[in-house]
Amino acid sequence: MLALIAGTGDLPRAVLAALPDRPLICALEGFEPSVTPDITFRLERLGSFLRALETRGVTRICMVGSVRRPALQVWAFDLATLRLVPTILRSIRKGDDGALRGFIAVLEARGFAVVAAQDVAPDLLPPAGVLTRAHPAPYHVHDASVGQGQVALMGEADLGQACVVRDGRIIATEDEGGTDAMLIGARDIAVGAVLFKAPKPRQDRRADLPVIGVRTAMDAAAAGLAGIVIEAGGVMVLDLAGVIDVLDDQGMFLWVRPKEAA
Repeated sequence: MLALIAGTGDLPRAVLAALPDRPLICALEGFEPSVTPDITFRLERLGSFLRALETRGVTRICMVGSVRRPALQVWAFDLATLRLVPTILRSIRKGDDGALRGFIAVLEARGFAVVAAQDVAPDLLPPAGVLTRAHPAPYHVHDASVGQGQVALMGEADLGQACVVRDGRIIATEDEGGTDAMLIGARDIAVGAVLFKAPKPRQDRRADLPVIGVRTAMDAAAAGLAGIVIEAGGVMVLDLAGVIDVLDDQGMFLWVRPKEAA
């Protein structure tokens, strides 16, 4: 049986819609998903939560949606979780990527198979190539290379997965506010630029793979961007047809770009 640990955003609903059978839906307390959870849990009671999954026959777990590191209440740890406390605390101190890797390690140690959203819903990964009527110009190709380098640097510091590039210069970078907030903040300076988005260099792609959707396309259009570049095989697109419609209407491009060798 499959369990979805659903975070915020539109990805949980998209993955759920792509599955032939309804999985068990779980949510971390404080991060209300766009789908109705069957189980809500606290990290301080992780041991009891995993035991409940085992009781229900869960063998596979897929993490979808956005979740930030929660503030832990030491007094709230239950007996079933006490032996996991050192692992949880070490992971939390290592940033978002470290927390995810630590959480995955705990799940695997209990015998669960951790599967990626793109594995259970492969249609969320678009094919490589330019998918819109408009195509990138040669200077946009250069901007994409600059964006790839910038996102790699940001990923090393666990600081985001997207940036805005124009004329070979980085004019905005993603932070905890996310891609859409970055685009809204760049509206006065981003005309003619490109949005570049890709996974962090060494992240575990079974969790936190980047996502764009119709709202991203609309915000990019409102900011005056020329187009969007995403890494092929590394960024999921929610409602690909809707994204392409928005970009075609604005004369913008969507380039699903194979990653360049470092």
